[in-house]
This record gives sequence, structure tokens and C-alpha cells, in this order.
Amino acid sequence: MSLIQIRKRSLTVETIYHEGGPVADRPLKLAAACAVIRNPYAGRYEPDLMPFMAELRSLGTSLATELVETLGRDQVEVYSKAAIVGVNGEMEHGAVWHEAGGWAMRAVLGEPKAIVPAAKAVAATGYRLMVPLHYIHAAYVRSHFNSMEVGIQDAPRPDEILFALVMGTGGRVHARLGGLTKEQVSVHDGQR
Repeated sequence: MSLIQIRKRSLTVETIYHEGGPVADRPLKLAAACAVIRNPYAGRYEPDLMPFMAELRSLGTSLATELVETLGRDQVEVYSKAAIVGVNGEMEHGAVWHEAGGWAMRAVLGEPKAIVPAAKAVAATGYRLMVPLHYIHAAYVRSHFNSMEVGIQDAPRPDEILFALVMGTGGRVHARLGGLTKEQVSVHDGQR
């Protein structure tokens, strides 16, 4: 029997034209793909979470593919991942998403080098989580430090987990604070 039983999925797309300044030549699009699943370990301690983490790769691939189809693979410049675990679970039930969700995004995007940032929480139904974003090829590209809110009004229920992947088409619309730019990335080590 599969450890992944999906109750619902959602796809949210934000299009940002400006942040109070001039309208951008190219609007920024941020998208979050979420899946709410039954937590197979709710209410009990499970010492071996590795089979769950391995099986979650397929869910990660599905969510990452949906985001790429929505935004366009060659348009994606930022990414992140998140998990909200219902109150009958534990933080480690969300931490399985670090490998599964991150691996899936890297595979679908052609193996970008930058670490995939993340946020996770154990929380009540309806909790919203701010997810950090950054450039997919180098973590220190300041113009691409951003965030997007994820969550679903009726999730996660106490025995569920909400897993999310987030991608976007660029940096902040009015970024003007200096630092390393995406054009200056030269080391190709995932940092600079």
C-alpha cells in the first residue's frame, strides 16, 4: 500500500506588475504547487522515515512538473520548498521533504546548483507559511531573495501534511540593493 494518499492539490499563481514603482517590463510570476496527504505516521513515532522520503520523490516530481508547465522551464529563476505538518505529526515528518522535494525540482529543472531553501512547521489547520526564495544557480544573488505565502484554508488537518514547491520567473520587481547579480555568477558552486 502506498504511503502517499492525496486528499487535495492546489496551484496558486501570483503575477506582480509593480510594488509601488513603475510597472515592470516583464511581470514577475510566482507559483506554488501544494499537495495535502494523509500523514502515515500521525500519532505515533516511526523510527525509519526513509521509505516515506523515497516514495515522496514521485509527488515532488509531479508538483515540480506542474510548476514548470505553468511557468516555462527556461523562465524559472527562483525556487523553494515547504511543509506544514498537522498537529498529530512531528517536524521530522515535514523534514522528509528536504530531499524529496529538492531532488525533484533539481531533476525537473536540469540540476541547478544552488541549495533549495525551505520552511516547515507543525501547525493547526489553515496555517500559512512564508517560504523563502532565491536564485536557482547561486544562493547569494541578492535581487532574487524573496518569499511567497503557501497554505490551504482547510489543511493540514491534524493527521495530514501539506507539501509545497514554489518557483518563480525572476527576482523582486524593483530590486535595487546591489550585491551579486545573476549575470555576475561565475564560480558555479551554487553559492557565487
